[in-house]
Amino acid sequence: MKIFPAIDIKNGAVVRLAQGRFEDETVYSGDPAGVAWGFYEQGARNIHVVDLDGAKDGKLANFDIIGEIAGIRGMFMEAGGGVRDEERIKAYLNAGVDRVILGTLAARDFEYTRRMIQKFGRAVAVGVDAADNRAAAQGWLEDSGIDAFELCRRYSDAGVSAIIYTDISKDGMLSGINAELYGRLADMLKCEVIASGGIAGMDDIAALKKTGVSGAILGKSIYSGALNLKDVLELADKTDNTMP
Repeated sequence: MKIFPAIDIKNGAVVRLAQGRFEDETVYSGDPAGVAWGFYEQGARNIHVVDLDGAKDGKLANFDIIGEIAGIRGMFMEAGGGVRDEERIKAYLNAGVDRVILGTLAARDFEYTRRMIQKFGRAVAVGVDAADNRAAAQGWLEDSGIDAFELCRRYSDAGVSAIIYTDISKDGMLSGINAELYGRLADMLKCEVIASGGIAGMDDIAALKKTGVSGAILGKSIYSGALNLKDVLELADKTDNTMP
């Protein structure tokens, strides 16, 4: 199982939000690239980066910072936030991002997103952020009204290589993961499933491994010290923690 330490960027700083609430943030560093290097030095070879400002307002607000992180050689980087059309996908890929995550676009426009999946293949993933089993959009500020599991199934059938599924109710809360939910997703989808939201301890890592998901995103648990990244990488099987 691959481990993706998360870097969420807001106003140029590394922050964590509680359940996606922009007014409930904790700032951890003013140097996102430095944080990424720290993860690399601890053994991480995958990283998950989100431009929170972009996710909220649809602009690539922290594009230069994301490009700086993408310059770390040997680190597979997936990134999203504010990517709403083909030109922005290309901009991220040209900046060195390995996999671009489509979230709001995926919730709002299935046909356009499907075309992007067909055009860019494994360089595009879909992010499904769910609250009460409905997909959210616009930086989690908007309820799309779409059933999250059905959205995942449609994109899996459309040939997407990976779906990043975030359980918003758990995100940033250190309350533990919903293993049953991720097990259902892993069983029903034909693509990779990357779990996000609520990982609080090593028991959660072990439980996720048993579900069959391909990856897990770690945020507040490593920033707060609840988990040691090196220990997590070892448990997840470090030999599998290589670039997809």
